[in-house]
Amino acid sequence: MEPKDTRVTAAAPFAEARICEDACLVQIYGPELGKKVTLQAKETTIGRGSGCEIAVDLDNVSRRHCTVVRNKLGFSLRDEGSTNGTYLNNVQLRREIPLRTGDLLKVGSAIFKFLSGGELGSIEAQYHEEIYQLTIIDGLTQVHNKRYLFELLEREMSRCSRHGRALSVVLIDLDRFKQINDQFGHLAGDHVLREMTALMKGCVRREDCLARYGGEEFVLALPETVRESAVFLADKLRLLVERHEFVFEGKRIPVTYSAGVVQWGSMHDSPLAFLKAADEKLYEAKRRGRNRVVA
Repeated sequence: MEPKDTRVTAAAPFAEARICEDACLVQIYGPELGKKVTLQAKETTIGRGSGCEIAVDLDNVSRRHCTVVRNKLGFSLRDEGSTNGTYLNNVQLRREIPLRTGDLLKVGSAIFKFLSGGELGSIEAQYHEEIYQLTIIDGLTQVHNKRYLFELLEREMSRCSRHGRALSVVLIDLDRFKQINDQFGHLAGDHVLREMTALMKGCVRREDCLARYGGEEFVLALPETVRESAVFLADKLRLLVERHEFVFEGKRIPVTYSAGVVQWGSMHDSPLAFLKAADEKLYEAKRRGRNRVVA
C-alpha cells in the first residue's frame, strides 16, 4: 500500500513567540526544587518576608532581596539592597539588568532559572513543574506527601516564631482501616482513601495543606488558624466523611475517622515535635471510643 500523504501543518517560528506572556521562574536549587512561578505582575519581589510574591525562607535571604521587573521590552532584575547580594549568572548585580531566557538568578543559596520566549521555554518550564509535582504529591490520593508537609511546617513555624501568627495541625487517622482492607480488599481500601481525600480537599482553603502522613494517616496544616477554628473544621470534615456513602463494587463501606488537634507553641521546636503533640491527642480520641476530635 502507498503511504498516506503527510499532513501539512504551519509551524510558527520561535522568534514570533510573545515573551512577556510565557515568562516564569523555576527554582532549580533550593527548598522548593522544581517549583514554577509565572511572572504576570509588573514587579515580582523575591525574599524572606511574608509580603514577597516569591517567598524563600532561608537565613541567607533578605526580607526583600530582589525584584523581577516587567516592562515593555521584557523583564529585568533589580537588587533591593540585600545583605548577601543578588547574582545573575554568577555575577553580582550592581544595577538593574535585563533578563534573557536561560539566565540563572542566585538568591541566597537558592537558584532560579528564568524562562521566556515561547514553545522551548514553555516545554522546559512544564518539565520542571512536572518533576516538582512528582516530588511533593502522593501518588494514590493526589494530596501532598510527607516531604512537602515537613517543608511547609518548617516555613510556617518560622513565621509563627517571628510574627506571632497562629498555626494549627489536625492529625487524622481512619478508624479500623485494617478491617476495611480485610473485609473488602485492598483495592476497596485505596478507593476509600482517594474518595475521602477528594471530599476533604473540597472543604479546605487554598492556603491550607492536606497531606498524607503515611498509610491511613493524614495531616491538615492550617496557617492563620487558632485551635478552636481547627477543631470546628476537623469536626465538620469528620461528619462529612461519616455521612458520605462510600461504595466499592456495589458494597457500601462505613468510614469514620479520629483526629487530634494542636496549635503551635514555642515548645514545638520541630515539625516532628509539633506532630507528636497532635498524635497524643489522636491517641486520646481513639481511647475515648474513636470517631471524634480531641484538642
